[in-house]
Amino acid sequence: MTRVAAIDCGTNSIRLLVADAQPGTGELVDLDRRMKIVRLGQGVDRTGRLAPEALERTFAACREYAEVIEEHGARHVRFVATSASRDADNRDEFVRGVVDILGVEPEVITGDQEAEFSFTGATKELGGRDSYLVVDIGGGSTEFVVGDDRVRAARSVDIGCVRLTERHLAHDGEAGDPPTADRIAGIRADVEAALDLVERTVPLREPRTLVGLAGSVTTVAGIALDLPAYDSAAIHHARITYEQVKRITDRLLTSTHAERAAIPVLHPGRVDVIGAGALILLAIMERTGAREVVVSEHDILDGIAYYAAEPPS
Repeated sequence: MTRVAAIDCGTNSIRLLVADAQPGTGELVDLDRRMKIVRLGQGVDRTGRLAPEALERTFAACREYAEVIEEHGARHVRFVATSASRDADNRDEFVRGVVDILGVEPEVITGDQEAEFSFTGATKELGGRDSYLVVDIGGGSTEFVVGDDRVRAARSVDIGCVRLTERHLAHDGEAGDPPTADRIAGIRADVEAALDLVERTVPLREPRTLVGLAGSVTTVAGIALDLPAYDSAAIHHARITYEQVKRITDRLLTSTHAERAAIPVLHPGRVDVIGAGALILLAIMERTGAREVVVSEHDILDGIAYYAAEPPS
């Protein structure tokens, strides 16, 4: 077993996993797993740059994570940054700040690399006994990966809950309350166009099992399960039907900010973006014909940890 620290810095959240990993067997023993909503991708779709306040929120989380990593004595640290930092003109400023705080350079990975990490994290414990479509709905992008014991095809597209909220629902920085039908249609059109693009190279309709990852999917699952508070153990590997996803998406897109904020499992940082995230999931299920989605709490973060534990080739 190798003690590792994995950090996944996305458009909406930054997450840390410190674990003892044995990549050969797929065993991963959590020591500390935590998440903060920092909204690093604030305004990136519009400005092409990381906002100063977004960088400072992210750096504050990194300082906290550095203390946790030191306390646990992780031997290997791997920091992966995804959509927002890929797109930003000033990503060098982000890289320098992370190096100063954590002593490691963030890997600004490609969409294909992101897809591979997500697939590994979501399916390694399942043992490759099925054909899977793994969908990782992030803040700025969504990854689609088809495989069984290994990745067969993958594609990343720029649809995510933060990006689409800012593009279609935001008014002076605030999401519509509730959004109009025209604005919801704008999100749907972007998602359908992205799915058309994905289907050119990824056989979305072939796999038998749809696996959904990341905060939008796990939050929809928590609502479907009517949980009084967020419960990772209850959500992990829950099976949520198409009918449940449809009902919850309709509810989220017709509710006010206050009504969404009152949902017990909904993190305050997701109140404005969960409607767009749920709509992405719904559109994927309709396109693929999936009658249910298997929800996984193990995702790109776990994949990063597995790869951090592997000796260099």
